[in-house]
Amino acid sequence: MGNPANTNALIASHFAPSIPKANFTALTRLDQSRAQSQLSTKTGASVEEIENVIIWGNHSATQYPDTFHGTIRGQPARQAVNDDAWLDGPFLSKVQKRGAEIISVMGKSSAASAAAAACDHVHDLWFGTVGEKWASMAVISDGNQYGVPEGIMYSFPCRIAPGGTWEIVNGLAINDFSRVKMDKTGKELVEERKMALGF
Repeated sequence: MGNPANTNALIASHFAPSIPKANFTALTRLDQSRAQSQLSTKTGASVEEIENVIIWGNHSATQYPDTFHGTIRGQPARQAVNDDAWLDGPFLSKVQKRGAEIISVMGKSSAASAAAAACDHVHDLWFGTVGEKWASMAVISDGNQYGVPEGIMYSFPCRIAPGGTWEIVNGLAINDFSRVKMDKTGKELVEERKMALGF
């Protein structure tokens, strides 16, 4: 969870080759929680009523909080919010830049929020996700999902079985708006990998 979280996890996995790559994950649950919080404030729904908002990519300002597959009180999230201009603009920016905003205002990072998100992340790794709920976390890409480059730690929507075995939620429709955002954050992670590991 230490920044740059995705690339730190990749570096750790690279230099610990005897440990399966699938055992390394990076925290984007904090970003998922921030996205749910923004949607809760906008709609009046509780955070628990907001499901399957996805964080794609890097834990950075290029991350893409995707509402196209989420639900709010069982209704499609974008329909419940009914404000595409907000979802495609201020909402994205607020989630992407929330960490920097907190540091700017408080002079320090949101340690309590990060700790709560880490607890949620580990809880789901230990107990598994429930039903059709997904958890966002950065995992190693094998290059076969959603056009994400191979060999980077990229945040995907995941289903998790008790004990930590995870799988990426496959088959989601990706529109052109999302494709551009997902590619941008993937490109940043490839650049980070090159800077850190030279390839």
